[in-house]
Order: sequence, then structure tokens, then C-alpha cells
Amino acid sequence: MTQDVEALRTAPADLPASLRDVVEYRKSGLSLNHVVGCPLDCAYCVRHLFDNYDMKRPHLVMDDEAAVVALTTHWAFRPHRTPIQIFNRATDPFLPRVKDHLHKTLELLDGKGLTNPVLVISRWRVNREDVERMERLTSLKLTVLVTWSGIDDDRIEPIDSAIAEKTLATLAAHAVRTKRILYWRPIIAGINDGDDVIGRARELARLADATVFTGLFHRGQIRAHMRSIGVPDLYDSAPRRKIMPRLVERNILDAFGDQPIFRKTSCAVAHAHGLADYNGHLGIERICDICPAGQVEICAAAHAEPSRELITALAGEAGLVTGTIEIANGRILVEDSTEQQRYFIQHATGFQVHDKSHPHLPGRHGRAEEGWE
Repeated sequence: MTQDVEALRTAPADLPASLRDVVEYRKSGLSLNHVVGCPLDCAYCVRHLFDNYDMKRPHLVMDDEAAVVALTTHWAFRPHRTPIQIFNRATDPFLPRVKDHLHKTLELLDGKGLTNPVLVISRWRVNREDVERMERLTSLKLTVLVTWSGIDDDRIEPIDSAIAEKTLATLAAHAVRTKRILYWRPIIAGINDGDDVIGRARELARLADATVFTGLFHRGQIRAHMRSIGVPDLYDSAPRRKIMPRLVERNILDAFGDQPIFRKTSCAVAHAHGLADYNGHLGIERICDICPAGQVEICAAAHAEPSRELITALAGEAGLVTGTIEIANGRILVEDSTEQQRYFIQHATGFQVHDKSHPHLPGRHGRAEEGWE
């Protein structure tokens, strides 16, 4: 390894167990997080949920070789199919020194000839040398999602959005094989949903292969932190799902018109690569009503209800009780499941999997109730 890679400190022994386990299943893929800690101080960061927000310096949990082994031997990993995310839970992948681990991890996976989709999410600086190194990959389907919000309240987001704008421009100028997405998030009613921000998002979208817009996780821990730094409550509730009020969505869609924009990350990734959505959103009423016709055709051609035998076998692998599984209205319905169990089956079948206790209501697109009552 290079000197820069060796400069990362080893994670402390008392690191929370949720972060010491470096592989976790999330909706957009099997997530690898063997570097933890971030100095960027975005107040809404999910690190609040992992008791890691106060670790400002990145630390190494294990080396890249061991991390790749942990990922590729994980019970849920499927070569050439399972979507992968790298450093999306507890650090930014393009921070100094962290990006050396990112590049090494990508190269180790690519060296195995794997063609899995790989998502890398960042709001930090991606320079031309980074792009050139990623462009040398030959197998992985790599997508860089450039997080941009347009938020100008330093208490909520101290990082200048101009950094993400420059990153997107650098990718647009030098990336071909590596796909780029404008990841417009978090959109917060009354904070960054005005006409000026929407207009800037439309301009930036022209630099991207696809654009995703999404709302705010307003969990209890995040709301408590916001209060502690003097930010009034952004919403009334603290639900498990992201908040994206109906009127905010309507204003954004009206402004974008025929310019492609997607509600779901995997839809944008699929569009950027010309592939079917690995999350199978096509089966859910009205999620895909804003997608380009050509993308809907690609997804429709690949969307097929899996056999009960296959679902039962996958549920067994995931340790899920199979006796209560139903298939109805474009989705697989299960009970008493975890997110990891559902997403494993979902990615293995390309078909939506929902728990009956958390139904997706028509037109809500898996979002929280606030703003939709």
C-alpha cells in the first residue's frame, strides 16, 4: 500500500458493533464500509444512527483485501448481480486518504472480473486523476452519485455546494465508462425547494447521465442534533421513511418538464447504464410514471414475476419464514422481515419485496406520511 493509505489510523476497539461489521445490506446494494469517520459535519448525516457522528477523522476497520473478501464471501453476495455500495454509511469515499482505499477496493473487485453494479456516493472533490483511475476499470458497472443540495444554511450543511458542482463538471468532461448522477438530496421544504435551487438543479442535470431527487431522513437522532445546533424542527414527525411532501415533488416535476429525473436511485443508475432497474420498481403503481419511455420499455422487458419455488428458496437462504409469503400487485409480500432479508430477495429477483407491516401506499412512492395526508 502507499504511504497515504498507511496514514489512516486503525479504528478503536470500542467502535460500535454496527460499524465493526463492515458489510451490510441496504436498498441500493450490499454496502462495504471498512473506513469510518468523516469531518464534513452535514447535520442530517446517517452517522447519527450509528453513534459515529463525533468521529471526525477517518479510521480503517480492516485492510482493503480483507474487506473485499468479507464482501465477496457474504451470504447475500451474488457475482455479476448484487449491487454494491462502497463507503456510503460512515465516511465520504473521496476524502483525502480515504479515496486511496476506494480506488484499491474498486481495483480488487474489478480484478476478479466482476460485472456487478457499483455505486459510490460523494459530495467531495473528484479530480481528473481520480476519474482517469476509475476509467481504467474494465468489468464493474461503476456509477458516481454526486450529492448536491443547494442548501446555504451552514448549520445544516457547512460544505459549499460548489464543490459538488465542480466534481460533476469534472466527471462530465473526462468520464466515459464511469457514469455520473446528480444526486439532489436532501430536499427540505422551505429550505432548498425554491425556484432558484430548482433552476440550478436543472442546469446541473445537463452534466449528468441521470438525476435523482429525494427527501430528508428526519429520524429522532437527527432531529435532536438539529435542535442542539439551533435549527428549528424541519418537520413535525420523525418517521422511518424519508420525507418528501407532495407539493415539493409536484413543483420539481413541473419545473423539470421533459428533462429526465427519477424518484429512485436504482432507476437512475439503470438509466445511466441502459439496463433494467435491479429493484424492480416497475411493479409499483405510479413510481415509473415520470421515467423516459425508452427506460420503461427496458424495465418492462426484464420484469417478470418470479416463481414461488425461487422465492421460497431465496427466503430460506435469508432465514425468512416462508409460510406467509404472498405475491400480489407487482410485489412479494412477507412478514416479520428485516431490510437485509427483503433487499436480498429483491435484488435476486428484480421484483419488489415489501413487509406487510410497512405497506407502500399508492402514489406515495415509499415515503413518509408527512406532507401527504
